[in-house]
Amino acid sequence: MVKKIAGFVILSSSLVLSGCAGMGSIGGSAVPGGLYSKSKLAVSGVPGPDTSTGEACATSILGLIATGDASVSAAMTNGGITDVSTVDYKIENFLGLYATYCTVVKGS
Repeated sequence: MVKKIAGFVILSSSLVLSGCAGMGSIGGSAVPGGLYSKSKLAVSGVPGPDTSTGEACATSILGLIATGDASVSAAMTNGGITDVSTVDYKIENFLGLYATYCTVVKGS
């Protein structure tokens, strides 16, 4: 019985302490919401005569499984961009269960 209780405590603690589906310190929403958050963050650049937009995303489930490539280079490739003018991020998080983190690059 003690082993079952200890196992339950360890499992519960690991789930609670492992964090939410929020993805890293930059990935934490600019405006946190306990149930739902959706925000955009301006990172760098000077807006110009943008002709193309590229987006690359990564996804997290329960903060335990994360997949995707949200790098600037992937966003540039997806948008056919060689000269970057701005880099922004979009973050969406639902109950800490499912989160997306996207890098949005604008340029020509």
